Amino acid sequence: MRPFRDFARFSRHAACALSMFAAAASAGSAVDMPPEVEHFLDGVQTLSAAFDQTLIDADGLQAEASSGTLDIARPGRFRWVYREPYEQWLVADGRNVWSYDVDLEQVTVKPQATALANTPALLLGGADDVLAEFDFIASAENDGLTWARFAPRSGDNGFRHVDLAFRDGTLARMVFYDNLDQTTVIALTDVVVNGDVDDGLFTFEVPEGVDLVGTPDDSRYP
Repeated sequence: MRPFRDFARFSRHAACALSMFAAAASAGSAVDMPPEVEHFLDGVQTLSAAFDQTLIDADGLQAEASSGTLDIARPGRFRWVYREPYEQWLVADGRNVWSYDVDLEQVTVKPQATALANTPALLLGGADDVLAEFDFIASAENDGLTWARFAPRSGDNGFRHVDLAFRDGTLARMVFYDNLDQTTVIALTDVVVNGDVDDGLFTFEVPEGVDLVGTPDDSRYP
């Protein structure tokens, strides 16, 4: 298992960015969305990367660490695969979201429209109405990173806000703050933007002998 290698440095930088967010919010003035964020929402069609993910508990301690790969093809498709410490796939094919726990030999499927409603995954998937679901709060610059904060308009989604950080115009960090005062930090590496991504990555077939929980939404299939 690879821990989040820059955890201490991230904590210092995030604290600085958060204070800048707070200052911007307290000022009560309108802020412009950074061009990096606009490009990410409107100009990125595909993205592939490796990631290290860390869960920080309410006491500020590292509770979990995991790693894997991420592929996005907009609109509405992504493949999030955890390799360590255990293998799990999360595949959104544009109609359904498939969650495959390899060790448990179980697949759970939910209609994508309901499974991802008001979640940070909408920011990744690039749905046309993403800014109808989130409010852009503020931006901040710190140590070569451009930070942007979004808050969900609905209050029943389990998290308070999400921060995206860009380095040289490319997404480098994602930070999710949930309603239990836990923080999920995701650091991206080897990021490729608008490269060729195999469509087959976003097609999921339930492996033979694996239990399926839920019913796929096939209303829009040919």
